[in-house]
Amino acid sequence: MDDATVTLRAGTLLLRPWRRDDIPALLAAYDDPAMRRWLRTQVPDAREAERWMTVQEEGWASGRRFSFAVTDTAGQGELVGNLALNRPGPGAESAQAGYWTTAPARGRGVAPRALGALTDWAFATFAEDGLRHLDLFHAVGNEASCRVAGKSGFPLAELVPARPPRYPLGGHRHSREAPFSAAAGRRAGCAGTSGGPATPR
Repeated sequence: MDDATVTLRAGTLLLRPWRRDDIPALLAAYDDPAMRRWLRTQVPDAREAERWMTVQEEGWASGRRFSFAVTDTAGQGELVGNLALNRPGPGAESAQAGYWTTAPARGRGVAPRALGALTDWAFATFAEDGLRHLDLFHAVGNEASCRVAGKSGFPLAELVPARPPRYPLGGHRHSREAPFSAAAGRRAGCAGTSGGPATPR
């Protein structure tokens, strides 16, 4: 997929592929106690930021990770968050959404609006290739992410036990079904974060 052509909109929010000139804003976003507490991946310096950007570029090239910088066109294009879709590969029925928002953007409804745009794009783009549901994971105690999931149509699907050392805390899996079930040919009901790797189900 050509990442240069993919942009999504949700009101004043613009979701676009990350660029190298976003690195200063990326570093500023990660210089935040909440990001350090809840996100497994950390970006503490310019070297790690370059590495993080390479991962995003490789994800688009492989067709397995689609990462968007979320900017606010009403705020001179300021970076307000990140959205990513992780998919194991062609034909996978399941994918995983992940997101974060910058500290100044919290409380402005950025995450639900951006997640809605990503969800619509994911089902529109991959439904014919078998995508049936999206999962969203967050750690136990991350109540803000739990609220975002609910507002975005991702109800709680299960409690996930801790798996140290990679996942030292337990978590919640929220899940949302595709709006139409290709297999059944009818509308499906809505079944249900750090955005880690998706796994086949």
